[in-house]
Amino acid sequence: MRIPWQTYLSELIGTALLVGIGLSVVILDFGAGSPVAAFLPDAGLRRLITGFLFGTTGAAIAYSPVGKISGAHINPVVTLAFCIQGRFSSRDTIGYILAQFAGAIAGSVPLLLWGQAGRSVNFGGTTPGTGYTLWAALGGEIITTIGLIVGLFIFLSHRGLRPYTPLLFPVLYAIMVYLEAPVSGTSTNPARSLGPSVISGVWSGWWVYFVGPLIGMFTGVGLCWFSRLKGLQIEIAKIYHFQHDRYGIFHPDRQAGKDKATVP
Repeated sequence: MRIPWQTYLSELIGTALLVGIGLSVVILDFGAGSPVAAFLPDAGLRRLITGFLFGTTGAAIAYSPVGKISGAHINPVVTLAFCIQGRFSSRDTIGYILAQFAGAIAGSVPLLLWGQAGRSVNFGGTTPGTGYTLWAALGGEIITTIGLIVGLFIFLSHRGLRPYTPLLFPVLYAIMVYLEAPVSGTSTNPARSLGPSVISGVWSGWWVYFVGPLIGMFTGVGLCWFSRLKGLQIEIAKIYHFQHDRYGIFHPDRQAGKDKATVP
């Protein structure tokens, strides 16, 4: 089977957009001299808005032509969760993760245009919050990533909810960023954390943002397999545009010529 480079490129672009647009919102709301802070001095309310807009960015990417081609995973732990469930091949998982990391770095470069406002918040980078230990930040990343994975599985495994999957992100990230961002920054996405660290040179507690989402992903998948949630099984490894599969990579049965999957 030929390598689906166009799909990998779309995933790179999608991740770059998530980081570039999503972290611009973070800088606008919390960077030095922020006009939003002057208008809304309540940091909690700004976190709520920031999380909602970051999630809205992810939803827009899922609905977009880029998301139609790649499925808009835009997060290595989402791709790994689909792989563990047998909905995505190992080869394509590696291709996607490399594309996501490359896209996150590429999407972070334009953040340098924010200048001092961007530097004041490490260009939207994630570090453990003031007064919180690395272990507290690790716990926060684990819990929020569990919420992401279980939420995705609930939506994607129910035919009635599946078409509304992208709409999960604005609400979920508004809640998680509001409650948890002071602890770890609410990454849930190793690529999203890597990009701004590369351009800012700030790597404080960097391992938390790789280990935490991985543990959270495995825990979330485990909950869906072995608990009362065990009926949450993904049929196709996409967030939206479920029937579009130009290269036949989103369901292993299709790759094998069995075509057993059915989607609405």
